[in-house]
Amino acid sequence: MASYKQIFGTNIEVLASDPANPVQGQVWYNSTSNVVKGAAATTAGAWATGNNMNTVRRTLAGAGIQTAALGIGGQSPNFANVESYDGTSWTEVNDLNTARNANTAAGTQTSALTFGGEPVTSATESWNGTCWSTVNGLTTARKLAGGAGEDNTSALAFGGFVSANPGVANTENWNGTSWTEVNDLNDARYGLGGAGKLSASALAFGGGFPPFKATTESWNGTCWSEVNDLNSGRNYLGGAGTQTSAIAFGGANPSVTAVTETWNGTSWTEDTDLNTARYQLGNAGANNASALAFGGEDAPAGDTAATEEWTGAGAPLIQTFTDS
Repeated sequence: MASYKQIFGTNIEVLASDPANPVQGQVWYNSTSNVVKGAAATTAGAWATGNNMNTVRRTLAGAGIQTAALGIGGQSPNFANVESYDGTSWTEVNDLNTARNANTAAGTQTSALTFGGEPVTSATESWNGTCWSTVNGLTTARKLAGGAGEDNTSALAFGGFVSANPGVANTENWNGTSWTEVNDLNDARYGLGGAGKLSASALAFGGGFPPFKATTESWNGTCWSEVNDLNSGRNYLGGAGTQTSAIAFGGANPSVTAVTETWNGTSWTEDTDLNTARYQLGNAGANNASALAFGGEDAPAGDTAATEEWTGAGAPLIQTFTDS
């Protein structure tokens, strides 16, 4: 039988402690714990419980990434509260000028935009990392819209609720000064999820009430095209990421769900559920490997301040080998 060295061209390292940054496939003997270990990668994503928000709320907006996020507005009652997440804990920062819920947000922790909300409004506010400023409103007042965008100078608003079902298909582009109507969604809806870090590259998914939709559409900067559906149709869901690497989580259809799906640019794949099923939640995230879920309604328990951090498949994992 060939030895490990004959197969791989090297002996198993003997180390007093695990290496700080092992590479996938690396194997070593830990002389302190007297076990053989190796570096592998996770085969499925997972949600980990983080520290709660300071204010319990639902129907709030979120912006940023997992380690640098904003939770904006929400209810009940309508809140102007804004909280900042540093990857460990939430801190209260300066309030919105207009308290609201069912608003949408786009951008980063230091440069964000929030727009629309309940009561149905066109109000838009810009965040510079310190305070909020009222800027030009949406062309179409609405709540429960989808959103995408890079920062407070570039954003996209799509869908939403104006006054009656099934919602609207209106899409608007923000150029840092004003909103301009552009081509509509193919499927009018509200309570939908959105992803995209550029206003010229976005994804819209889910929504509707009823029926609860699985429809997914991709934006190329000019128009929307239908692409592969979610596996689980739902509304009031969370969404984050980019046009080619997104994540959808939670929502209702009609029962509250913990279902999580990841998007690879072509299709959706069901992955590990949220620890707490909820809808009308806040969301942030860079892609389908790193996201944040916070707040929302955890029926039948009610509104929650719970925070969960998502790590997608492929994350580093240290495996201990045994003889069993």
